Amino acid sequence: MVVEADGGSRGNPGPAGYGAVVLDAGGTQVLAEVYDGLGTATNNVAEYRGLIAGLTAARELGATEVDARLDSKLVVEQMSGRWKIKNTALQELADTARDQAAGFDAVTFTWIPRADNARADALANRAMDGESSPALDPSAAAGPARKPATAPTETSEVAGPASAAAAWTGQVGTPVRMILLRHGQTALSIERRYSGHGDPELTEAGQVQAAAAARALATRLKKQGVVPAAVLSSPLRRARQTAAAVAEATGAELEVRDALIETDFGGWEGLTFREARERDPDLHGRWLGSADVEPPGGESFRAVGERVGAERRRIVDGFPGATVIVVSHVTPIKMLLREALGAGDEVLYRMHLDLACTSVADFYPDGGASVRLVNDTSYLD
Repeated sequence: MVVEADGGSRGNPGPAGYGAVVLDAGGTQVLAEVYDGLGTATNNVAEYRGLIAGLTAARELGATEVDARLDSKLVVEQMSGRWKIKNTALQELADTARDQAAGFDAVTFTWIPRADNARADALANRAMDGESSPALDPSAAAGPARKPATAPTETSEVAGPASAAAAWTGQVGTPVRMILLRHGQTALSIERRYSGHGDPELTEAGQVQAAAAARALATRLKKQGVVPAAVLSSPLRRARQTAAAVAEATGAELEVRDALIETDFGGWEGLTFREARERDPDLHGRWLGSADVEPPGGESFRAVGERVGAERRRIVDGFPGATVIVVSHVTPIKMLLREALGAGDEVLYRMHLDLACTSVADFYPDGGASVRLVNDTSYLD
């Protein structure tokens, strides 16, 4: 079969999308069309994603040999092994494309002029305009023509196509996917002590947890061909150490966001639950029952929710349609999940988040949201 693939970005980086067309061996009959938006990305990333989608669709249609045709000389030369790949993100995408190519008896990569790649280019532009193709129907492969289709991907609640969530929720547009990661273990967490603005480091076990989470996220994202736009971290050391492991594993830039800091527990900092209750029995009891009550000299959950909500809006505005990894603490992550669920304060007291756990929420440009995953620790021993 023949695969014509293309990708583009309006801004480079900017709103990006890819398109690919699968044709018969003669290059005349269209068997499948695949296209989707990528959020914010570069031209080269979009071009690689188009190639990956086209190869995936061809494989699902039963192709044994593929002639991949692109108007990107960079992708053609890099995939042919004649040019080195210096960019880490492109290297990961090239590896994914090679993994796809390995499933065929033979794959050739051919450069074609842009004018000869008009079909894939048009699909990429449709993707950048906010459209995406419906699901691929392998049963129609033997028919005389194909309906537009998307390339199937290995599903993952962490890194799966964000646009899939809109199929049944009715949301409009491509969401910002937030992968929410709690930091690893500290000395205070071992003893189950309140740990707010205090700044303990990760223990040795916490560093192991952070590394395991980083590897798992990098692997899942790579399988999906997703390049995270950024790793956003609380300013506290336990979060920054965890975030640094994730940034190194994924190749994404680490950015500290002060609003992602944990609750200020004030006079209860470093105390156990029992110690805080014995010190301030009446206040502690009221605090457990109301998000508006502050610890002595500390911060109420209502105040935390307001600053985290404002930060959520900044992230959505700053990374339209992208995937970002947010490394923070129990309360800020709960606030983001509560907002995505549209739930009341009560959920804050009923949700459990383990150390180094991953949760995922999509936030749509129309104001909607969808929670995809909560408290995943499957990658920890």
